[in-house]
Amino acid sequence: MTERSPASSALLTDRYELTMLQATLRDGTAQRSCVFELFARRLSGGRRYGVIAGVGRLLDALETFRFGEAELAWLREAKVVDEDTIAWLASYRFTGSIWGYPEGEIYFPYSPVLIVEGTFAECVILETVFLSILNHDSAIASAAARIVSAAGDRPCIEMGSRRTHEQSAVSAARAAYVSGFAATSNLEAGRTYGIPTTGTSAHSFTLLHDSERDAFQAQVRALGNGTTLLVDTYDIPEGVELAVEVAGPELGGVRLDSGDLVSLAKTVRKQLDALGATSTRITVTSDLDEHAIAALASAPVDGYGVGTALVTGSGVPTSSFVYKLVARVGTDGEMVSVAKASKDKISVGGRKYALRRQTKAGVAKTEVIGIGGEPEGPGRLLLVELVRGGKRIHHESLDAARARLKLALDELPPAAKQLSRGEPVIDTAFEDLS
Repeated sequence: MTERSPASSALLTDRYELTMLQATLRDGTAQRSCVFELFARRLSGGRRYGVIAGVGRLLDALETFRFGEAELAWLREAKVVDEDTIAWLASYRFTGSIWGYPEGEIYFPYSPVLIVEGTFAECVILETVFLSILNHDSAIASAAARIVSAAGDRPCIEMGSRRTHEQSAVSAARAAYVSGFAATSNLEAGRTYGIPTTGTSAHSFTLLHDSERDAFQAQVRALGNGTTLLVDTYDIPEGVELAVEVAGPELGGVRLDSGDLVSLAKTVRKQLDALGATSTRITVTSDLDEHAIAALASAPVDGYGVGTALVTGSGVPTSSFVYKLVARVGTDGEMVSVAKASKDKISVGGRKYALRRQTKAGVAKTEVIGIGGEPEGPGRLLLVELVRGGKRIHHESLDAARARLKLALDELPPAAKQLSRGEPVIDTAFEDLS
């Protein structure tokens, strides 16, 4: 079997993209100018808003979407498409334009999250990889934003690598950071994206040693008394007392990973204060999600470690984005709107523009989608140019995305902070400007 080039993203796709390509190359429609749109018909999980993440990864994938010798050889061996299609793929380069919501922006039902313009052939084969990235990363970012909101001013650490695919773990850490997580336990995410990393020890470290004291002493010798000691391997009160005895009142922190975290945090805080460790922080872990964190609001907790819930989108692992053809050139050379009319899966035709209208007080009230032109009146334009003439022109740091999300969240009505299932916090309205 021919080995796939690790640098190429071209086969991160579904077979039907290439069979459609082959058919349109044969009937002459492959070169028709088209507009594709990526959007969600509804917010998954009954959430009040969604958060965009993965745009930078999508643009990286576009730059490596090349059919090299290894990819073409496999397509030929597997008889996926004919030789004419393979010849076309050999020289494939996206030459169109892409507009979209930037990372850290909030979206609602029918927001035109991504607009891809070019020929049918060059746009259609990007469908799967674009959906894969944005569906995953935005689901994680949407969950992370709710978790951060529930945590208030207490920092959250992403630590879900062992609960998901090894590559998904890296992109999940990235998406969580966009949404305000302070750090990750994943070293590859730290290396690739510059996200702060953190971590100290697990229960196995304590169990390895002949006593809890030996384990604590070894960790403090290696990492200093500012480290965080895991105190619930055996008896928690004894573990806390021993931790302060070993590290002194300057002990950086203790971690609780089991039990009734609300009552334990209160008991441990009192014990730490009584031992003079008044600045020692309490971090809690143990299958936390936004609801569990909200329940800990009154507890004397200083930070949260979140794993499984975060990397699985807190029960909503996809954003339900779809990628649909919304306009194409007609026989007269003019662009015409096209749309799917199937029950429960309708789409709205036409090239879209987006604007978020606010009240006089600056509170978002409507997501306005212009069809064929920019919506009129005051508001904040949402689409930014990402690719022009096939060339990437959008480059942005994750810190810029974090700042954008903070501003966008501050703009939403107070109901956006509710964790219960409900309707989107603002309505979506269409304006036909064609």
